[in-house]
Amino acid sequence: MAQQQTQAAAPVCGGDEIARATVSRVTDGRTFTLADGREVRLAAIEVPVPLLLNQANQSSTAAAAKNALDALAGGDTVVLRRAQIASDRYGRIVAYAYTERDGDELFVQGEMIAAGLARVGDQVGSGSCAAALLGRENTARKAKLGLWADPYYDLIDAETPADVLAQKGQFALIEGQVVSVRQSGSTIYVNFGRHWSEDFAVTVRKRNERNFAAAGLDLQSLAGRRVIVRGFVEVRGTRGSPAIEATRPEQIETADRD
Repeated sequence: MAQQQTQAAAPVCGGDEIARATVSRVTDGRTFTLADGREVRLAAIEVPVPLLLNQANQSSTAAAAKNALDALAGGDTVVLRRAQIASDRYGRIVAYAYTERDGDELFVQGEMIAAGLARVGDQVGSGSCAAALLGRENTARKAKLGLWADPYYDLIDAETPADVLAQKGQFALIEGQVVSVRQSGSTIYVNFGRHWSEDFAVTVRKRNERNFAAAGLDLQSLAGRRVIVRGFVEVRGTRGSPAIEATRPEQIETADRD
C-alpha cells in the first residue's frame, strides 16, 4: 500500500524525469557533478555565493549551504526532473532534484529552503511549486533559520532606495508598500515612491503581464498594498534609480499586515 501511495503522489516541483544518477561531488549550495561528469544546477533557488562575499559570517552561510547539499545528495542517487529551462549558459543541467531514500524521494530544493540555507529564486514555474517553496521560505525566515539569522539577508525596505541600490547585480528581497502602478510605452511600473527617477520600482514588460494575470495577480490591484519582491537589482534611468524586472508572478508576494 505504501509503495502504491508513493507512486501515485506526483512531485510538486518539476516535470518528467530526465536523469537518474549518482552525485560524485558537490561544488556549492546548488551545484553538483554526477558520476558521469555532467554538472547540475538546482532550479528555483538562490544560495550564498562565496565569490561575492566579503564578510566572514556571509562566507559561513555559503559553506553551510554547500555542506547541507552534500549531506542531502552527496554520494547518493538523485532523480532529476525537468525545469523551465534545460541548461544554463555554462552547459549545466538545470533541474529539480530528488534524493532516493527508503523507496521515497526527498525534495532537495525544498529541504534546503526549509533549513534556511537557500532562498526561493525568481524563476520557479508552476503555481503549486512556487506556493510550496514560498511557504517553506516564510516559515524558515520567521524562525530565523540558517541565513535568515544573519541581518545581511533581512528584507530590504523599499523606502530606502540607497539600500536597494547597494545590492546592484545581486539577488535580493525587497519589501514595501506600492504607491502606484503606471504604464509607459511597453513597460508597466510598480512604483514604491512618488519620485520615479529616484525611488525603487518593479518593471514588468507589457508582453509578460499575461503571466501574472494567468496566476490571478492583477498588477493594477497592487496599488496601496504591501508586497515582497524578489529578483536581481538593476539600475534604470540616467539618475540610476534601483529596480527589479519581474517576469513571473512568484516574484511578487503580497504581504499585507493586519
